[in-house]
Amino acid sequence: MNLSNLKPAEGSVRKNKRLGRGTGSGRGGTSTRGHKGAQSRSGYSSKRGFEGGQMPLQRRVPKFGFVNHFRKEFHGINLDTLQALAETKKITSIDVNTLVENGLAAKKDKVKILGRGELKTKLDVKVHAFSASAKAAIEAQGGTVEVIGNQQPAAGSNEKQK
Repeated sequence: MNLSNLKPAEGSVRKNKRLGRGTGSGRGGTSTRGHKGAQSRSGYSSKRGFEGGQMPLQRRVPKFGFVNHFRKEFHGINLDTLQALAETKKITSIDVNTLVENGLAAKKDKVKILGRGELKTKLDVKVHAFSASAKAAIEAQGGTVEVIGNQQPAAGSNEKQK
């Protein structure tokens, strides 16, 4: 066996249908498109969701539900995860950048600290939100809790300087 006599496996390659090549081919005349109508013409493409004139599915099924566009989505991180991070990296201050660097949150995530697990070290945590139990647990160990984001700018910082 060499490159000159390689062939595909038996039955794995089929010839293409040759359409519209006369009646002797068996696929001449209408070229397997049926008789007349838009689908037999060149350039035909159906509209998305068109079901031949019957009422389409997206119109048969009723609308329901509600989407609150003002909802704030938070990425939850539990106390036991913070404890593991503090032990492995030997850190006492945790903010969003620290969590992103360690793969616990994405850059655009709003982070909320949740109360599952036990905290044994003193931590200073600066994130977007805290659950009440997480806040109590951090402060019980002598750590500090700081909520970032959605804060009003300092007075006069928006005014133009003369």
